[in-house]
Amino acid sequence: MTFPLLLSIGLSCSLHAQFLNADEPAGGIRANQIGYAPYSTKIAIMDSYLFPGQHKLPFYIIALNQFADTVFRGELQSTPAADLYAKKVNYLADFSKLSREGHYYLSIPGQGVSYPFIIQQNPFDAVLKAAVKAYYYNRASMDLTARYAGRWARKAGHPDTIVYIHSSVASAAHSKNNTLRAPGGWYDAGDYNKYIVNSGITVSTLLEALTDYPSVFASLDLGIPESDKGLPDLLNEILYNLRWMLKMQDPADGGVYHKLTSANFDRMEMPQSDQAKRYVIQKTTAAALDFAAATSSAARSLAAYRNKLPGLTDSLRQAAVKAWDWAKTHPLVVYDQDAMNRKNRPKITTGAYGDKNLQDEWYQTAVSLLLMTKDKRYLPVIAHDAPEHLNIPSWSDVGAVGAIWLSKATAKGFENIQGWSAEDHHTLAALQQSAKAAVIHLADQLTQQINPGFSTVMGGRATDFSWGSNSSAANQGWILMTAYLLTHKNIYRDAALGNLDYLLGRNATGYCFVTGFGSLSPLHPHHRISIADDIEDPIPGFLVGGPNPGRQDGVKGYPSKRADLSYIDNDQAYSVNEVAINWNAPWVYLLAAITAAEKK
Repeated sequence: MTFPLLLSIGLSCSLHAQFLNADEPAGGIRANQIGYAPYSTKIAIMDSYLFPGQHKLPFYIIALNQFADTVFRGELQSTPAADLYAKKVNYLADFSKLSREGHYYLSIPGQGVSYPFIIQQNPFDAVLKAAVKAYYYNRASMDLTARYAGRWARKAGHPDTIVYIHSSVASAAHSKNNTLRAPGGWYDAGDYNKYIVNSGITVSTLLEALTDYPSVFASLDLGIPESDKGLPDLLNEILYNLRWMLKMQDPADGGVYHKLTSANFDRMEMPQSDQAKRYVIQKTTAAALDFAAATSSAARSLAAYRNKLPGLTDSLRQAAVKAWDWAKTHPLVVYDQDAMNRKNRPKITTGAYGDKNLQDEWYQTAVSLLLMTKDKRYLPVIAHDAPEHLNIPSWSDVGAVGAIWLSKATAKGFENIQGWSAEDHHTLAALQQSAKAAVIHLADQLTQQINPGFSTVMGGRATDFSWGSNSSAANQGWILMTAYLLTHKNIYRDAALGNLDYLLGRNATGYCFVTGFGSLSPLHPHHRISIADDIEDPIPGFLVGGPNPGRQDGVKGYPSKRADLSYIDNDQAYSVNEVAINWNAPWVYLLAAITAAEKK
């Protein structure tokens, strides 16, 4: 058994040996494996099936020093109700009153110890930095040099300077030229393709993190080529993908290509080894709307950096409006890969990101364009397409993103606008209030649907466990922290912190689901670069997909059919162990939000 966290905090060899000679870490102790702020809630959960009849046992928090000092003593308590999946009452160790900074582990004499953790101010700084820098490691079209990438340095892959226009693209403007240039951007997930729909929600989520918590990112130095250029490094990273997105718009009509992809998923090889032809595929309404939402959101966020990014804000504004106008002219162009393959060649078998219900996209995009342009023509669309009920954000359901934007908007900037009537202002105010109420209502639903066995919002509903369940936990955190910003009620912050603890180890599997962090974390993510680079450790900072009882990958050896245990650390288990840009984005938001809240 090795303990990366112990090594990372510089403990001496003797202390490391002393820890290993104590009771071995017990798999039934589920706790955040990274750490806690001094005055935050601190809870560990004991799976009762591994501690039968052992409630009322004392537990101890032991310092990782040469004296193994006991700094806290408590007593295990029964959780309020049974775990929804194991159907058993677990035991809870609450050591929230311990505020002394240091390195510790939890011990139950004769039963075992937890993995180590820290208590200190800003315990998640390193995790947050890695979660953002994971995007750098997934860049296409550029060399990653040892200066910035360390041992994960690699040659550039997929220059995308000659991209073929697929036969699904019906446009007279391309009849004489069958290729275009679209370098840059992020690889979408474990594969080497680039998708506008997924890039849209990813960029929008990351921009919201930067907008809500600018002080957290102001000093976050990622060590990337663009560092020290006067912009937050999170913004530098966003710009790398945003500039690729702009290349995916047809300048002739404003339409946006759905994706840039090879015909089939690539082999498990390094990006520079892949020589397959790359294509831009069919313009779609969803791509145009998601593109317009992201670019208009960027135009709003980048206004503060206009002097350092001359002309970019104007380009983004124009691109967003042009994409919207194309979508209005082509409102029903849905991406149906099977139907497309019946008529076009080559057949495309990569991720579809198909979405037949676009009401949420119209709503989100109209909100963003209204806030960017102050043009009242978007008001009727917002009113017509506002969702009756919000769901957790996902690439296929972005209504909550639009509601978040609208709920936090103010009347400032809408006064004395030519052409706006009193009725228009009244309509806007009503829509804002409705959006705010909807976001808070969703947060209330989450806080009322706890899995009592682990005291987390995540897992409070069986539907939480699906493809990318860990992103559901992170997106729940985004909703909860937005409600906290809107109301300043600690119930939302505490619930979001519980989900953060879930992702860092307080879950049924016992895994910290972030590569490179914690004592038990994924070593074999479904991520082609991490698989093919001949480096034992995966690229750090990626949030893997998480438990998914669907197990669509067909891999053998899953430990359980139980929803919350349907996870395996296997690089072929793409349905539970893949990484994705849209999964890391809410994870970045949640880490930043908790960091900011803990500083207060």
